[in-house]
Amino acid sequence: MAATTTNIKTIGSYAAIGDSFTEGVGDPGPGDSFLGWADRLAVLLADQRDEHDFRYANLAVRGKLLDQIVADQVPRAKALAPDLVTFCAGGNDIIRPGSDPDAVAERFEAAVADLTGAVGLVMITTGFDTRGVPVLKHLRGKVATYSAHVRAIADRYGCPVLDLWSLKSVQDRRAWDADRLHLSPEGHTRVALRAAQVLGLEVPADPDQPWPQLRPRGSVDVTRDNIQWAREYLVPWIGRRLRGESSGDHVEAKRPDLLPL
Repeated sequence: MAATTTNIKTIGSYAAIGDSFTEGVGDPGPGDSFLGWADRLAVLLADQRDEHDFRYANLAVRGKLLDQIVADQVPRAKALAPDLVTFCAGGNDIIRPGSDPDAVAERFEAAVADLTGAVGLVMITTGFDTRGVPVLKHLRGKVATYSAHVRAIADRYGCPVLDLWSLKSVQDRRAWDADRLHLSPEGHTRVALRAAQVLGLEVPADPDQPWPQLRPRGSVDVTRDNIQWAREYLVPWIGRRLRGESSGDHVEAKRPDLLPL
């Protein structure tokens, strides 16, 4: 379900809620901040309005589980009452051992029902097709199950869907950051373009535009990259899990109020 151009003209405010994906991790911004697809979508939406006639908040915080997002960010989004909310959550729950995508989807639906009664349009997001993501490919079935639930929830509540599973361009390794868990700047850009398309905007580039040809990599290159990745990212990630820590501990939302863009 896509919004019409008429609807787009009425979107004067936007709040993004979620985890590291929506915060923009992997897409460095000024100082120690991140940009990301939601910030880039906000710019595309602001371009449809007169100057300083668009307001944007980004409440997302890396590492947050669905219940944390529902407890902390959903009430804030309801209080802000923007014309548009993007709601992407549940990914950090799904990658946890023993998680149940059906149960996560039930809690997600309750939050969607709560949001749709208090704000304007709510866009929700499927998971990525993880078959080409080394650290996540074994979770592909769980991600697919959760994504099917998201689509059904969207149908029930009239929500547009940012379908990341079908966005083939982000299955290229260049769409991913060096940690292999977060998108690169180009990956975030392509997601923003697809989100804008879903909302009915004409976009300046095709998000599924093919990537330039890469030279084939030999097994030695692949092995070296895998070893470097394990040392720099996998081992610390496992360590945080064992200690019960989150990358979002002590991190605040980067844009907690609806401010002019």
